[in-house]
Amino acid sequence: MGEGQTTTSRGAPEATLLVRDLQCSRGERVLFAPASFAVAPGAIVWIRGANGQGKTTLLRTLAGLSAPTSGAIVWAAAPALPPRPLYLAHANALKDDLTVAESLRFLLQLGGSAVEAARVDAALERFGLASRRGAFVRTLSQGQRRRVALARLAAERELRPWLLDEPFDALDAAGVEVLAEVIAGHAARGGSVVLTSHLPVPIANPTPHAIDLREPANAFA
Repeated sequence: MGEGQTTTSRGAPEATLLVRDLQCSRGERVLFAPASFAVAPGAIVWIRGANGQGKTTLLRTLAGLSAPTSGAIVWAAAPALPPRPLYLAHANALKDDLTVAESLRFLLQLGGSAVEAARVDAALERFGLASRRGAFVRTLSQGQRRRVALARLAAERELRPWLLDEPFDALDAAGVEVLAEVIAGHAARGGSVVLTSHLPVPIANPTPHAIDLREPANAFA
């Protein structure tokens, strides 16, 4: 069993995601030593590592946007846990010429979610953006842009797994608190979360399980 795997009383793994001996590369360079871990329903897994160690590449690989160099990724196919994960990149992916409400609606539609006006408004209000719903994205600060992108999580209803790349970046203390509540709430409903963060994750329940990416054995060869 790899680090971080959750097992039943009989020793069989129950997980939304199983990662076995995964390695990723950038060009000719292998980014980290083989990584093995599992993500159970209701769990938060925190991927840690030095700058350039491959945290973003690992998340992109889990999302199916990059191919691994070696190893296996196995997603569960339980009906309550749709296998298609929600991937939120470090970049906000917002269009300057859309309003805040239009941008959130677009992100939800892009992810295949049904869009209800009340749900959009409630998500924006939760992230302190209700008064800016009609403002164009180009007028927002970087922190406000990040909150628009993250409001997608508050509007999400499916229990599909979340893959979040540095979600706490560019947020003030109030934004960090709201996001921590949203992530913890998703886990409390049985959703799984894999995230990267260079800062401590401010969530106590459930306690995030840290996975440290290490240098590959031949890094200094």
